[in-house]
Amino acid sequence: MLDDKDIIELFRQEGQREYAFNLLVRKYSERLYWHIRKLTGSHDDANDLLQVTLIKIWEHLPEFREESKLYTWIYRIATNETLTFLKRKRIGAFFSLSSYDRILENKLQSDQYFNGDKLQYALQREIMKLPDKQRAVFTLRYFQELKYEEISEILDTSVGALKASYHHAYQKIRTALQNEFE
Repeated sequence: MLDDKDIIELFRQEGQREYAFNLLVRKYSERLYWHIRKLTGSHDDANDLLQVTLIKIWEHLPEFREESKLYTWIYRIATNETLTFLKRKRIGAFFSLSSYDRILENKLQSDQYFNGDKLQYALQREIMKLPDKQRAVFTLRYFQELKYEEISEILDTSVGALKASYHHAYQKIRTALQNEFE
């Protein structure tokens, strides 16, 4: 598999755009899917958002100036698309007088693709209760194992704010799980 710089160089060559983009899709699709899925809690929403993300990447890749790493740029697009989607869902739930947290929990319960045990379910449920930005920070750090500096590029937030956000998310989840499993 080519590294990101090689893929970008290939993308900029005449007649190689589609091939280079296919390499990029193969390299990042699965990771992006799981990142989006952790934020939405839904297989169907993750698939839809992955497609939207890939289209945005295709449209804007010619403008990529390599001021950041390719993967942080890609994750920024995926995260922004997902947060925008979640915001629209939250507003829709508000106007329908439904509890958005309850909607997310119901999605997790009814997800035929979720095959975790009781602890994994509880962890996912608590992650879904986090505010959207805090959930993004937590999933990027905990599941994707990205460095705070990389998350800072993705979310355009200071490292200090990210550390605080992660700490608060971790404490909320830890407390909820301890209360449930004691």
